[in-house]
Amino acid sequence: MAVHKDLQRVSLEPRPDWQAKAEALGFDWHSAPTPDDAVGTYWDESAYWRLTADEVDVLEAATTELHTMCLAAAEQAIGRRLLPHFGFDPKTIALIEDSWRRRDTGQPGLYGRFDLAFAGDGPPKLIEYNAETPTGLYEAAVVQWAWAEERFPESDQFNSIHEGLVEAWQKIREGLPQSDHEAAALHLTCLMPHAEDEGTLRYMLDTALEAGWTAKTIAAADIGWSTPADAAKGKESGGHFTDLQERQISTLFKIVPWDWLLADDFGTHLARSVLDGRLTVIEPAWKMVLANKAILALLWEIYPDHPYLLPAFMDRAAFAAGTTIVAKPLLGREGANVSIGVIGEGGALQGAPIASTAGPYGAEGYVYQALAPLAVGVDPAGQTHHAVIGSWVIDGISRGIGIREETGLITHNRSRFVPHVF
Repeated sequence: MAVHKDLQRVSLEPRPDWQAKAEALGFDWHSAPTPDDAVGTYWDESAYWRLTADEVDVLEAATTELHTMCLAAAEQAIGRRLLPHFGFDPKTIALIEDSWRRRDTGQPGLYGRFDLAFAGDGPPKLIEYNAETPTGLYEAAVVQWAWAEERFPESDQFNSIHEGLVEAWQKIREGLPQSDHEAAALHLTCLMPHAEDEGTLRYMLDTALEAGWTAKTIAAADIGWSTPADAAKGKESGGHFTDLQERQISTLFKIVPWDWLLADDFGTHLARSVLDGRLTVIEPAWKMVLANKAILALLWEIYPDHPYLLPAFMDRAAFAAGTTIVAKPLLGREGANVSIGVIGEGGALQGAPIASTAGPYGAEGYVYQALAPLAVGVDPAGQTHHAVIGSWVIDGISRGIGIREETGLITHNRSRFVPHVF
């Protein structure tokens, strides 16, 4: 396929009333301050990325194949009993294994986001798979679509995310067992207050309602536990989670990582409810395998030299001296505790890191991955911007992209979202 040597970053004047238009869409986290951005915005329409139809085809094909490869890697991680190397404890492993066995009959996956390095002059390279609690969904599905319809109505956008979510919710609704009095009842939760997660939760609620669910949101802190009447007698019994109206929660969509939930005081109840089939959680427990950065090393072992992969190992000494590598904590999120350095003799780093970020992760261990060149654009002021392609997969289908920019080499939770067209 013929593609650009480089993706094209095009500068333009933002719409004068863009903030009001964003807020009219319910996009109220558009201006989270960023330390390196003079505009002080998270949503940045002072530029856009223009792709070709061929480049979109390349990204779509890569996303589809990478998802299939990740499922195969999860199968091997579970079948070869490699999950302790991912940092999972025995109870979590039991939950993951049970969830994986039932992934087609009551433990469905909904969505995920591949982060790809793609400059248009070679195949996309997998940076990581945000398979459990991916961010940037609403801005990718809705906000950039509305922007494109207004600014470039003659162009197209790689974006059928909304349609994909509705179809996936319909499929999940039809496939889950439901009691007569709780037919198609769905609860959606996140940690509150958190503007971005709450906005994403509202959007997920809208797509679920459009798919025919009876659904409502609830703060994670407001979820209760109903203790069985015979628990005091020492008998094994069920129990269930409840909402504020004391209704049983039977299907729960959550934007909270599994490892956080399992570490909670009610984590044991959560695991037992899922194992007993009293509660369906989306994303399911098996998604923890795909979201763990150790999957990157396993993928490279299974598919060495694959054009969509970067060399990745659990031991940085596996790299040749002089290789620039990225150290990533196994449970890290949104670019926290990431560092970039050059390997010296015997696996030691040559001098100080080239770049690094702070955060709460790292005690669980690291995976080490070769650094991939990102798409680069330069603005009128001469500032360089590095772009990561977030490629969305909904129910196993490639559905569109969102692009995040950073002036540095590490994309993090405050990096800007920049729209695209083709």
